[in-house]
Amino acid sequence: MTDSSASSASSARISALVVDAEDAELLAAFWSALLGRPVVGRGGPYVWLRRENGLVLGFQRTPAPTTGKNRMHVDITSPDPAAEQRRIEALGGRRLEEYAEGGFLVMADPEGNEFCVIPDGPFETDDEGRAHYLD
Repeated sequence: MTDSSASSASSARISALVVDAEDAELLAAFWSALLGRPVVGRGGPYVWLRRENGLVLGFQRTPAPTTGKNRMHVDITSPDPAAEQRRIEALGGRRLEEYAEGGFLVMADPEGNEFCVIPDGPFETDDEGRAHYLD
């Protein structure tokens, strides 16, 4: 992307994030409890959570499980990431210890979709991109 294309105006906006799921109802229930967004719609293979800040989160039933590392993930913020980890685990999520060296709190939902829990406020990363907010 060149500088000129980066500065040009665009009317494109991200309106929805849709997660493929073997069990769309299960994942919708997990993310609904995690984010405090109720399920507001169902249709065909889709389950939708309430739109907030212009963004809706949906779950699409698909027949195949996710394999390999996510190419995109969601970051959620919390004033207390350690307490949020305990709550996520109680909801059926789990910590992905294989990422602990990077200093980020990387979690997975019940189907293994990865997401990070980061502090509400600013935090530093070192030259390698490792965080230190869990220290």
